[in-house]
Amino acid sequence: MPIPTYQEMMLPLLRVLDAAGKELHQKEYSSLTADALGLSEEQREERLPSGLQTYVFNRAGWAGWYMQQAGLVEKPKKGHLRITEEGRKLLATNPAVIDNKVLSAYPSFVEKMTKAPSGGTSPGPEIVPPGTQTPTEQIEQAELKLRAQLASDLLDLMSRMDPYRFEQLVVDLLFAMGYGGSRAEAAQVTQKSNDGGIDGIISEDRLGLDVIYVQAKRWQSTVGREPIQSFVGALAGKHATKGVFITTSDFHKNALDYAKGVTHKIILINGQRLAELMIEYGVGVSTVRTIALKRVDSDYFEDA
Repeated sequence: MPIPTYQEMMLPLLRVLDAAGKELHQKEYSSLTADALGLSEEQREERLPSGLQTYVFNRAGWAGWYMQQAGLVEKPKKGHLRITEEGRKLLATNPAVIDNKVLSAYPSFVEKMTKAPSGGTSPGPEIVPPGTQTPTEQIEQAELKLRAQLASDLLDLMSRMDPYRFEQLVVDLLFAMGYGGSRAEAAQVTQKSNDGGIDGIISEDRLGLDVIYVQAKRWQSTVGREPIQSFVGALAGKHATKGVFITTSDFHKNALDYAKGVTHKIILINGQRLAELMIEYGVGVSTVRTIALKRVDSDYFEDA
């Protein structure tokens, strides 16, 4: 069973607040609503893509927020909800469901949801989220889509890069991830030929006490066991124990199994993971726009 949407949580949440007969913190009413819906521990622990909140906590919070706009619940203090007389009246009718359509029957809800932006006098657009996602989920899903498109663009560009420049890109990424000391001292790319199966060398720490050897190839087909086996042989020739093999394509299962079975510490990074790391550590990408999401500063109003 999928996790109920924020609209599907409205009725059980209102019943939870009614049964409590007092204000409840979001942690409490989220948990009690999950109990009422019979959610499993796995469902309760599932998190948004950002990992900042669970779906249950986020959706219960938004369910309460929308009911607050209709006057069914009130917020006596930050993070708390309490049922109102209007909410009890609705429950007395034994509703089969409470959703945005039901809330639209309340003038206060309609007024707040269609309020003109920037202090204008004409109604603004309807801002009730369609379907099942909360505004938080919509933002995070939009970010995932934009990151996926960016990753695809990066992979396309890398597939057309000069091989030597690609090797340099990989070392740049490892440096950005915190390996080595200064840029000049930490990383180096081997000669364009006769590299003995090693494309890059980067210090694992600022003092250069240990090094990581890198193999970086712009493969089009899936990488099998043989190239990984050759890489391990090259590491053995350098008396090295750690290596990173990076490709713009993907790895066959036999390559993954082989890397796990050897005594050397071998990390395999495919094209998708490579693009994600470049985005995360700001290599080959730039920020074109920053959107600041703000919330009420409760400390500011504490003595108000």
